[in-house]
Amino acid sequence: MSSLSTGGAIDIGARTASSAASAASVSGIVGRLERLPMTSYQRGIFAIIATAWFFDSMDLGALTFVLGPIRQTFNLSTAQAGLLSSMSFLGMFIGAASAGLLADRFGRARVFQVSMIFWGAGSILCGLAPSVETLAAARVLLGFGMGMEFPVAQSMVSEIIPARQRGRYIALLEGFWPIGFIASGILSYVVLSFADWRWVFILQGIPAIFVLIVRRYVPESPRWLASHGHAAEAERVMSGIEAKVSERLNGAPLPAAVPHPVDTRSSYGLATLFSAAYARRTVMLWCLWFFALLGFYGLTTWLGALLQAKGFPITKSVFYTILISLAGVPGFLTAAYLIERVGRKATLIGTLLGAAISCYFYGGAADQTQLIVAGLCMQFCAFGMWSALYAYTPELYPTQVRATGTGFASAIGRIGSLIGPSVIGFILPAAGQSGVFALGAGAFALAALVVLVLGEETRGRTLESISH
Repeated sequence: MSSLSTGGAIDIGARTASSAASAASVSGIVGRLERLPMTSYQRGIFAIIATAWFFDSMDLGALTFVLGPIRQTFNLSTAQAGLLSSMSFLGMFIGAASAGLLADRFGRARVFQVSMIFWGAGSILCGLAPSVETLAAARVLLGFGMGMEFPVAQSMVSEIIPARQRGRYIALLEGFWPIGFIASGILSYVVLSFADWRWVFILQGIPAIFVLIVRRYVPESPRWLASHGHAAEAERVMSGIEAKVSERLNGAPLPAAVPHPVDTRSSYGLATLFSAAYARRTVMLWCLWFFALLGFYGLTTWLGALLQAKGFPITKSVFYTILISLAGVPGFLTAAYLIERVGRKATLIGTLLGAAISCYFYGGAADQTQLIVAGLCMQFCAFGMWSALYAYTPELYPTQVRATGTGFASAIGRIGSLIGPSVIGFILPAAGQSGVFALGAGAFALAALVVLVLGEETRGRTLESISH
């Protein structure tokens, strides 16, 4: 019995020593990362991730502009078109839920690169689909790749950029979504003037090859490596980052590193999301993502088709959708400024309420001028909401489960994305366009209420202090 007790004590002591060593490694890596000045090296990594985000966003936004022609090609009812619109969100649900777990287990960079294969192949298959069933399956594959990428990209940027600028850069990353959406609209407008909708998808799948190669230059997160016991690899990557930053500073010495306190628990997993420390955050994020995405995608996916239902021809409806989406650019830039100025919580609530109000007036617009003004306000607030949402979510979990927490919040949002377009396809014939936009306004308002009641502020805090 005493030998068993001694063996158990040795085992516990070994685990304790290992946990302490891991915590020391993480603390050192965090201190070294946080003290780095921003240079062209970090901005270059950000640009690579943002470029991938841009191309993914083009693919996701394409259906807004080509849903009308697709309905004509396959002679779809509104309910069938709504179900088709939801297929990419089904894929995103599966991709987001699985990618978070995979990225926390195998690393951010690997999952990040693999996601490109799926969405590139999915986009090209959409263009080659001979039937609506095949198109729906290709949209699932496309959505799976995008669902994989988004939470992993958020985690990578949040773990590389120092706390004092983290929120702004993640907000700017999300800003590539409206830019991609607008670029998709411009591409659709040009292509539809001389070819059919299939070429939109084929052309948008080609850049996947280029970005897959470029992504190889993005290093693995040193935070992730250290937190998973890969101290030697974390040291190698961190030293490489420091060398490149110092090179950009013409060899100037880097500021002294100050170790940061970290969570020393050795056991993390899916259950961590519902532990005493994180349950409130998880409930808040899941409700926020569900209602925000239900409102956004329920409306955005149908914008072009709804304008066509008002009597606008295909090319003109695409043009007006692009026009009102231009407001998303100043929208995300404003949000990127506000989240560091007034905080994540206030920015989220403000943009969600603004989207709800303008969405309601968009649905009741009596003429073309009111339609465009309300649409500009709606997209300004909606894309600003996205920037704040993506900045806020990865900050609320520790490194060991950051991608998992972000991925599952995104996955719950995709359930809202699934429901939104489908529900609108069923209620449009009964409630009309005013009823559709009232539904979207209500969803945005509920999301704002959840943040008001359950949200907490994270502005200016390191990731470790937020999760500590």
